Formats: sequence, structure tokens, C-alpha cells
Amino acid sequence: MLVGHSYGGVVITEAGNHPSVAALVYITAFAPDTGESVSSLIADPPPGAPVPPILPPVNGFLLLDRDNFAASFAADVPAELAAFMADSQVPTAADALNGAVTEPAWRNRPSWYLVATDDHMIPPAAQRAMSERAKATVTETPGSHAVYVSRPAVVAAVISQAAQGIDG
Repeated sequence: MLVGHSYGGVVITEAGNHPSVAALVYITAFAPDTGESVSSLIADPPPGAPVPPILPPVNGFLLLDRDNFAASFAADVPAELAAFMADSQVPTAADALNGAVTEPAWRNRPSWYLVATDDHMIPPAAQRAMSERAKATVTETPGSHAVYVSRPAVVAAVISQAAQGIDG
């Protein structure tokens, strides 16, 4: 079973085609279809959707603006922890956002999806649309993009549900 959060959803969507993968679990993640990438999925946000505070690339890498990190990424995380998360973020290669999926594993693997209803990085409506087309078993919970920090029991329950679903 593969679990992916945010961009990690792209990774599991492609890597999940390996024969030893039995299921996919998306935690407020991108679940692209054939030919889609993060760049294509975020290219035309719906009116009023929050815009993630991504800074211009430096040497080909992206970071979120520290001053807007908590509000956008970790609004329901204690302020001190959100500040630590902002300070310790790992740069993302800008080119990674253009990596298009060739064959989405969710077409052939059972999938579960946790929608964080207060996410300001991937709009909840986009999460619902991606989970619906993947025919995923969906759980919704209040939470920011950092739902794995603010509501770890809910995240663990979704992963456990997926594990039970493939064992049963």
C-alpha cells in the first residue's frame, strides 16, 4: 500500500502500477490522470480559490513564503509548530511540478482519499473531483493541508481502513 500527501499523490499515482502495490491512499493529495501534472492541475484555479504562497524559484527550487506558511499550509497547527514547519521546509524542484503521469494506478488499484475541508493549498473541491474520478473511498475531515499533523488519528484511521480493505 502506498500513501501520498500533496505532491506525493503524483508519485503514488505512477509508482502504484508496480505489481506489488495493492492500494493507494491519498492524504490531501494530487491524484492526476493520464498526461496531467501538478502544473496542469493548478493552472486554472476556480474563482476565489486560495493561491498557495509559492516563492519564485531559486536555483530551480521552490519554497513557500515563510510569512504566509501557517495560514496557507498549517492553519490548524499550533503557531510554534507551524513556524518550525515553515523554517524546516525542504525545497521542491520546480521541474517536478511538470512531471506528467503516464498511467494512473488508481484506474487499476483500490484507492482511499482524505479530503481536508479547510485546505488552502489544494482546494477541497479539487480534492473531491480527483477522488471521485479515481473512484476512491472518501473520508472528509476539518483540517488544513497539514492534516497529518493536526489530525493524525483521522489520517491513521483512513490508512487503517485501506489496509483492512485490501486484507478483507
